[in-house]
Amino acid sequence: MGAKIPEQPDVESAIHHQHHRPPVPPPRRISPPAHKPWIACLVPLIFVIDILLFVYTMYVNDCPATTGSDRCLLYDSLGRFSFQPLSENHMIGPSPATLIVMGGLETKLVVVDGQAWRLFSCMWLHGGLIHLLANMMSLLFIGVRLEQEFGLFRIGFLYILSGLGGSLASSIQLQSKVSVGASGALFGLLGAMVSELVMNWTIYSNKCAALSSLLFVVVINMAVGYIPGVDMSAHIGGFVSGFLLGFILLVRPQFGWVNQKYLPPGYDAKHVKPKFNCCQYLLWTTALVAFITGYLVGLLYKSYFLFLKHC
Repeated sequence: MGAKIPEQPDVESAIHHQHHRPPVPPPRRISPPAHKPWIACLVPLIFVIDILLFVYTMYVNDCPATTGSDRCLLYDSLGRFSFQPLSENHMIGPSPATLIVMGGLETKLVVVDGQAWRLFSCMWLHGGLIHLLANMMSLLFIGVRLEQEFGLFRIGFLYILSGLGGSLASSIQLQSKVSVGASGALFGLLGAMVSELVMNWTIYSNKCAALSSLLFVVVINMAVGYIPGVDMSAHIGGFVSGFLLGFILLVRPQFGWVNQKYLPPGYDAKHVKPKFNCCQYLLWTTALVAFITGYLVGLLYKSYFLFLKHC
């Protein structure tokens, strides 16, 4: 009987199957969930507060009683809330005396009389209807987008500290005039938008277009400061304060960083980029030192110089 010859494995077939194995799937891309915008509530609140304070300022002003109803603008329609004559206030608003009563910024009252609270109160007042409308339109246009992106607390700190920086610069420049308005705080928001773009440069796809459009808005708003009666020093002080604060408050993780809670099990966290790069740390530190130094120098300069002058 003939023995059975064992079947030999088909070598060619094995090689053929090895060459036609299904490709290994690429590693799963790790990415955090999409950013959910914050609900803007602070900026609308500031909008309402500024309007209500302007209405109350006009009530306190009482143009018919102090100036005469025959000289007040729109007396027949507004009565007690009517505006001062244009020869006294070309912004269509109250008298300078009323603004001082309401908390307007005047250098002598801040330095000699120690009413430092006016550095804060003046940013909530407005010199007239035109002034109010211009600032409120800018507030909604700039502030809502920033609050949706960075949240209530960071934009709140940015708004207040920039406003104080504008008030401080205004008090150094002005001698006998009254300064009011949210312009310092608003220019602080503009300055922060510029520094935020520089700080978070890597996450922007169309960098040149973003920078050029933002600088265009800044230049247009700065040009408004040359209109007679507008306090340019508050604009510059607020812009510089906001520019420095943007590096401190609006820093975002660099492109490619992923929070560890979004990493799959077993993934080596060493392959994830650090949250911030060296340039961001350097800008953050430099801006913090410059901001604190600028505030201290401004306060010391103003206190010493004007105390000697009015002593």
